[in-house]
Amino acid sequence: MTKSKNKKTRVLILGIGNVLMGDEGIGVHVVKALEKAVLPDDVEVLDGGTGSFLLLEPMQKAGRVILVDATIDGAEAGSVSRLQPRFSTDYPKTLTAHDIGLKDLLDAFYLLGEPPEVTLFAVSIPPLQDMETELSSELRPVVPKVAGLVLDEVMAA
Repeated sequence: MTKSKNKKTRVLILGIGNVLMGDEGIGVHVVKALEKAVLPDDVEVLDGGTGSFLLLEPMQKAGRVILVDATIDGAEAGSVSRLQPRFSTDYPKTLTAHDIGLKDLLDAFYLLGEPPEVTLFAVSIPPLQDMETELSSELRPVVPKVAGLVLDEVMAA
């Protein structure tokens, strides 16, 4: 994990997901791939798990937040949407099982002051399957693709 020291994090890359639920953990798999990349010192990569209010502090310290999460939206598995939501109500209603906690976190985040710019990479997954710690064959090749999209965002900022 790349962390900034004594200065505001320019970009926080936050992967959300439950790795015990197979494809639902795609966001965490993407940040695990990004942890191996060479990133600027003011970029932090964080495994946000299923989201909680513990994520509020790192989000508030960031000038920009890039979220990666799964969505069950009926699109082809592995489809990636890049969104720039301004409020929690702008997030897809079909974010996966942890969306209530994440949306509560986002509501608090937006209420506490001037929020940073947020970009969401929502990765379409099929309806949840049995508990599985591995990604499906459809989603495995999507990890480097999404990691590349996130890196492009970071380097363009």
